[in-house]
Amino acid sequence: MHPSNSTTDNGKVIMFTGKGGVGKTTCAAATALHYASCGESTLVLSTDPTPSLSHIFETTDRQKPKQVAENLYLQEVGLNEVKQMWDKKFGREVYEVFSTLVSVSYEDFVDFITSILPGLADEFMVDYLKGLFQQKTYARIVWDTAPLGQTLGLLQTPAMLSQHLKPAPRIYSKLKLGSETRRSVLDIIKGWEKLSGQDMDFLRKDVSFTLVTIPEALAVAQLESIMGEFDKLEGRIERLVINNVVQDTSSAFLMTKAEMQKPYIELIRQRYQGMEITEIPLLPSEIKGIAALQHITQYLFR
Repeated sequence: MHPSNSTTDNGKVIMFTGKGGVGKTTCAAATALHYASCGESTLVLSTDPTPSLSHIFETTDRQKPKQVAENLYLQEVGLNEVKQMWDKKFGREVYEVFSTLVSVSYEDFVDFITSILPGLADEFMVDYLKGLFQQKTYARIVWDTAPLGQTLGLLQTPAMLSQHLKPAPRIYSKLKLGSETRRSVLDIIKGWEKLSGQDMDFLRKDVSFTLVTIPEALAVAQLESIMGEFDKLEGRIERLVINNVVQDTSSAFLMTKAEMQKPYIELIRQRYQGMEITEIPLLPSEIKGIAALQHITQYLFR
């Protein structure tokens, strides 16, 4: 892990990660709004199977990407976009290999692949983000993603497949594709492995990470496994956000909850003291709309 001590610039590509239900989508939306408000062309996007960015920004526009504020664009990537990414990279080639063994339509084949690899969206999203970053399409890109382990696992999939195929090279190396490519399945998987390696380098070198959690037992316990995933990646963790911190103790209920949170907050600050830590208070109303998000930015960017 490579912690940073500055909140003034979190990198051109910022990835929000953490376990489900901790508020990372809200934090991602508020961060994107902050940079857009500073005059930077910003894209905020999500690969969540049940996306909520449109709900948070209160927009029903189906355009992709869609403008939700000045300098701010939103994109939610669904299954159809993932299938298109698969098709563009090497889906047709892999299909030609499988179709020599079994009779299956291309559409059914893609449905099968995307169902057995539920994190496929994240792998291709990393590659998509890398292209946007290299093209300098946006000054800032903020990605609200699924738990990091799923993404890392998919980026390592081709290497795993290549390893499993090594015991039978004589069979697979002779399996050719159509008359145009004439590439073996091993060559295709090596190409996939090369692509994933480039995407992993992009995550390490050009992406900064913000980890979001809440001060509760399970969430704090899960931080260790998340940090272990980051150690494997050698990514840049810019900050750790503790969300839903009770600051208003005007009632017995809130006072009790604040006392419950206190040891977990102290544990986080002690265990990760080399990292920048930001607290966001528990708010009485739902975070929805530009005004509510601007309120959150006051805590993320003091």
